[in-house]
Amino acid sequence: MMKILEELVRPNIWRLKPYSSARDEYSGHEAHVFLDANENPFNTSVNRYPDPLQRDLKQVISQVKNVAAEQIFLGNGSDEAIDLCYRCFTEPGKDNVVAIEPTYGMYRVCADINDVEYRAVQLNERFEMNAKEMLDACDEHTKLIWICSPNNPSGNCIDPSGIVTILNSFPGIVIVDEAYGDFTQKPSFRTQLNRFPNLIVLNTMSKAWGAAAIRMGMAFASKEIIGLFNKVKYPYNVNQLSQNKAMELLKDPYQTHQWVRMLIQERSRVIVAFEQLPICVEVYPTEANFFLAKVTDAQAIYNYLMENGIIVRNRNKIALCGNCLRVTIGTRGENNELLGALRQY
Repeated sequence: MMKILEELVRPNIWRLKPYSSARDEYSGHEAHVFLDANENPFNTSVNRYPDPLQRDLKQVISQVKNVAAEQIFLGNGSDEAIDLCYRCFTEPGKDNVVAIEPTYGMYRVCADINDVEYRAVQLNERFEMNAKEMLDACDEHTKLIWICSPNNPSGNCIDPSGIVTILNSFPGIVIVDEAYGDFTQKPSFRTQLNRFPNLIVLNTMSKAWGAAAIRMGMAFASKEIIGLFNKVKYPYNVNQLSQNKAMELLKDPYQTHQWVRMLIQERSRVIVAFEQLPICVEVYPTEANFFLAKVTDAQAIYNYLMENGIIVRNRNKIALCGNCLRVTIGTRGENNELLGALRQY
């Protein structure tokens, strides 16, 4: 059973009076002369501060993702939402978090930045999570549990039943990072927000939407948790150019669906070809836009590819990933160049 939110939130954050921007104060009224925010009246395409709560954009995302607008937080990449989880819920030098291992590295980096103990629970050799081991790693000072699904760097989805077990048993906040969720057929946990008040689901426009450059991260959670994020975030955390580009992309989701279908088809083709290479030991199951492969000598192969102008990710030093390379699915031409180079290795 989840603790009441006030018991989970860092006390100074619960008491925090947020910064009130000029755009917040006139909200709800029609206006056409703006003399309140010390803006330059010229260069009218970018001279005004953006909506600090990105209301118009959230309305569009609400329709695409089928989540109420008041349950959406938008940030400077998913990394902003990750950091806000620490800033809102953990006390430095006192609390801890639990995460699967291996997984996305920013969970640990943000823990270190915020002086919060990071407890990594290793997955099994097939990169599967044991819910009991995750819960056993918790104590009265555990505030957050991190689960990335599909996971990075392994690419596999974490068993939903194990995630539900943790949501039902853990009294703190559970974050399910679905950065690669658009590439799997499994239902998103954002459909479970009203069932689990301790759930935060992360998503991004960097992967399926092909918009890594605009740094548009999304968090879906209860209205109360989103309110905390909005209270703590910087006033104008998402710039207007990024909001405009996101709006443009979201109004044509069919293009993104096409990209996803193409990448999934290309993923299957590349994996079949990769498995036939002499350097390949094993390709692990994946439901993301990349795959993890164990090879004969990861460092040597990585260096060879780099010398040929082809960059993959060397995961050799990550837990459970000895001699592993992580390969992102590119265009058909890029993938053929990779395969061709490896056939000549």
